[in-house]
Amino acid sequence: MAEPTNENLGQPFFVVHVVWHPECVLGKVIADALMHHFRRDIYRNIVGGNGIPVVFRSACLPEAGTPIPVSLNDSETSATIVILDEHLVSSAEWLDYVQRISAQVKEFSREGFKRMLFPVSIQREVLAKSSVAQQALRWDTWEGDDDAKVQRLRRELTYEFCRMLRYNLAQLEVPTERKIDEYLKKVQVFLSHSKHDDEGAEIAKAIRLRIYQGHGLASFFDVHDIPAGLHFDEVLLHQVRVSAMVAIHTDSYSSREWCRKEIIEAKTWNVPLVIANSISTVDERSFPYMGNVPLVRLGHDATDAGRIDIVVGRLLEEVLKDYLWRCQTHEIRATLPVRAIFIPRPPELISLSCIPMVFPEDQEGSAPQDLVLIYPDPPLNTEEERLLSRVAPHVQIRSLNEWKAGAFR
Repeated sequence: MAEPTNENLGQPFFVVHVVWHPECVLGKVIADALMHHFRRDIYRNIVGGNGIPVVFRSACLPEAGTPIPVSLNDSETSATIVILDEHLVSSAEWLDYVQRISAQVKEFSREGFKRMLFPVSIQREVLAKSSVAQQALRWDTWEGDDDAKVQRLRRELTYEFCRMLRYNLAQLEVPTERKIDEYLKKVQVFLSHSKHDDEGAEIAKAIRLRIYQGHGLASFFDVHDIPAGLHFDEVLLHQVRVSAMVAIHTDSYSSREWCRKEIIEAKTWNVPLVIANSISTVDERSFPYMGNVPLVRLGHDATDAGRIDIVVGRLLEEVLKDYLWRCQTHEIRATLPVRAIFIPRPPELISLSCIPMVFPEDQEGSAPQDLVLIYPDPPLNTEEERLLSRVAPHVQIRSLNEWKAGAFR
C-alpha cells in the first residue's frame, strides 16, 4: 500500500481568522468562544483540539497600531470574522487594516467563494463608520444576553461555513464557473420518526416549524416531504441518501421496519446523522445501529424550543464536519489506489458491510488483498480495533493522522 505523498498534507483546508481591537473586551470573549467551538468543541472526542484552525488578530506589533497582516494564502479557503466596535471604527489605522483584508477577499472573489469576510456589528453606531459594516451580522439587534448572542453567532457562522465548504467541494469535484444560487442552495433535512407514537409525529412537526421560524435556518435547511404519486419506499430511501437526518427516537422507533431501514440507509451512505432521544418509558430492543453518532436528549415535549435548537445545532455541526472532511480528503483520494476508502466518521461494524471485499482487478478465487479504511481522528480505542480486526482481518483501519504518519502494519 502506497504511503502518503501529497506535499500539502500539512496545510489546513479551511481556516477561521478572528479580528478585533485589543480594547474591545467583548471581542476577546467572542474570539475565545469561536476558537473553543470550531477548533475543539465541534470535535468533542479529540483531546486538545484538532478541528478547524482559528487564528487571532488583535495584539499589535511593537511600535505599530495594528497586528500582523491576515494571510489568506495559508489555506485552501478561509473565513475572516471582524468584530466591529467603537474602538476599531474610531481608529484610522484599524479601519485601514480591515479595509486591506476586505480588498484581499475581493481579489479572491474571482475564484468563487473561497475567501469570505463576516463583519460582526456589536454596536449600532459603527454601521456608518466602516464600509465593510454594510454586510455585517447585526449582533447589536439580537435578543438575549451576551451568552445567547454568542450561541446565535456560532450557529449563523456554522451554516455560512457549510455553504462555503459545500461550494468549494463542488468546485473540487467538477471545476467550473459557479453562480451564487449554488452557494445559497439548501441542505435537505430528513426527519425520521415513528408514526406509532403520538410524540414522534408531534416532535417532527415541531422541529420542522422551528427550522422555518428560526432566523436563517429556513434559508439553509429544507425539511422535505414525499410528493404524491411517487413510489413511497424508492423516494424515501433516495431522500435519506441526499439529506442530513434527525432520527427522533421514541418508544416504538426501533420496532418499526421503515425507521430501521432509514437508519441503515443513512449509515450506509454516511449522511450526517443526529439521534434525538425522546424515549418516554422504555425501548424494548434498542436498534444496534443507532450508535456512533451524536445522541442529544430532546425529551417528548414538542414545545421545548430550547432543546430543539440544541438538536438542530448539532445537526449543523455534523453537516459542517461532513463537508470539511470531504474537502480535506478530496485531493488525497484522487491520488490513492482504489483500495483506500475514506469515511466521514469512526468505523463500526456496519462500515465494513458497506465496502467491497472484491475488486475488479482481483483474480478469481484469490484471497482478498489488504484494504485501508481511513477515518477522522481521534484513533479508535483498542477494544473497537480488535473487534473490527476479527471481523475483517484484511482491512487496515487508520485515522487520517495515523495514515499521514505512515502507520501501517
